[in-house]
Amino acid sequence: MLPGLPDDPRIVDSTGALELVPLPKRLLVVGGGIIGLEMACVYSALGTDVSVVELTDSLMPGTDPDLLRPFLKIVKKRYEAIMVSTRVTGMRATVPGIEVSFEGDKAPSVGVYDRVLVAVGRKASGGLIDADKAGVNVDAHGIIAADKQMRTNVPHIFAIGDLAGGPMLAHKATHEAKVAAEVAAGEKSYFDARTIPSVAYTDPEIAWVGLTELEAKAQGVEYEKAQFPWAASGRALALGRSEGFTKLLFDKQTKRVLGGAIVGPNAGDLVAEIGLAIEMGADAADVSLTIHPHPTLSETVAMAAEAFEGTLTDLYIPKRR
Repeated sequence: MLPGLPDDPRIVDSTGALELVPLPKRLLVVGGGIIGLEMACVYSALGTDVSVVELTDSLMPGTDPDLLRPFLKIVKKRYEAIMVSTRVTGMRATVPGIEVSFEGDKAPSVGVYDRVLVAVGRKASGGLIDADKAGVNVDAHGIIAADKQMRTNVPHIFAIGDLAGGPMLAHKATHEAKVAAEVAAGEKSYFDARTIPSVAYTDPEIAWVGLTELEAKAQGVEYEKAQFPWAASGRALALGRSEGFTKLLFDKQTKRVLGGAIVGPNAGDLVAEIGLAIEMGADAADVSLTIHPHPTLSETVAMAAEAFEGTLTDLYIPKRR
């Protein structure tokens, strides 16, 4: 939670936001990250007038900008307001609602909301479980350091999930749990995932795995990109959801898949194939020559690879030289 907020049940965190009764007429989401936007989509679908405020200049900070464009095109029509580069300067509990003051070029000076969701982030709870009494090292952020076998500094005590650091994702925690259990049973197991997928369960969904374009540019990685628009996908057109696309990043020399991203319905399901390609060291031909069922959204992954190779027949996309 942000410091200095009123002690009022109408101000909730992302756990409290799961209590949908009573459904607010106006909701302010403070924090335009994945969790806040997921909850914003839920409340908006249920009829609440939703506003989102984000301190940085973009929603989902750190996400490739092109992934956000189809999402923003849709939610700007659904939400009451999306305020980026805007700071919440105060909140005051009143009878009509929570009065919130803002500071930003395009933000109102004040607004009144039935409920405010503070979704500025989650923190690890390592400092709340008295792990230090067992000799386990816990840092100032509640993180408990663990090695590749998920052992803490106390060899017979293991740490997994959010408090072990890294992305706070359930699927990452599950794999860590398997490693910890196997090591505790005497197996020579290690957590050695090459990549961990991320999914924003918004509408449309946004999913990515492996290297992102922002990361590639920051790290100086030479890559090539191929993209297939869902406007050319028969299944997407049949669903009435042609706003999305599938993007693949390839190593400039080896043509191996470095990363990929998908925007659209079921993106979280579809991105697993890209993750498998990265883990197996697959190149563009491996993906494009794998026959995908038609008409499906999954074939957009193969078509993106075909676009990279210059063999795509569903759409004219000249191969970049």
